[in-house]
Amino acid sequence: MPASDQGVSRDRYMLIPRTLIFITRGESVLLLKGASDKRLWSNRYNGVGGHVEQGEDVLTAAKRELLEETGLAPEALWLCGTVTVDSGDSIGIGIYVMKGICSEGNPQVSNEGELEWVPISDIQAKNLVEDLPVLLPRVIAHTRGDDPFFAHYHYNQHGELVVDFTKN
Repeated sequence: MPASDQGVSRDRYMLIPRTLIFITRGESVLLLKGASDKRLWSNRYNGVGGHVEQGEDVLTAAKRELLEETGLAPEALWLCGTVTVDSGDSIGIGIYVMKGICSEGNPQVSNEGELEWVPISDIQAKNLVEDLPVLLPRVIAHTRGDDPFFAHYHYNQHGELVVDFTKN
């Protein structure tokens, strides 16, 4: 279908595509502790990732972001799920959550923050970004070939994050 038939209009709800990647090695997961000078997530742990650039597919964007931020190239990388983030505006965020396995190499220094292999048993004790206590257990449990999960994030009237997972 040509672009003219796609129904693209500024009047419709739009999503900005992003990737969020979690790499495992044995019983650890690679997390990024945000640099202290970052505007968002300063000194908080998150996965790595970023924006999908125009002309990229999601997997290519995830591999690029992972290489840029960690210097690592995983042996396997797959889609675990998608998250739609309602910003309360006509433009939201679409996050493609990826999981990978990387058994070799050390992460490079990143200006995004400090990369750390965190034992899975220690994750909940870390200062995580607000959605990770709910999201990360699903990602860790996800194995290649599992159905992806689908989630919707929004904020309630008190400014608290609400995470809704759709039942498959």
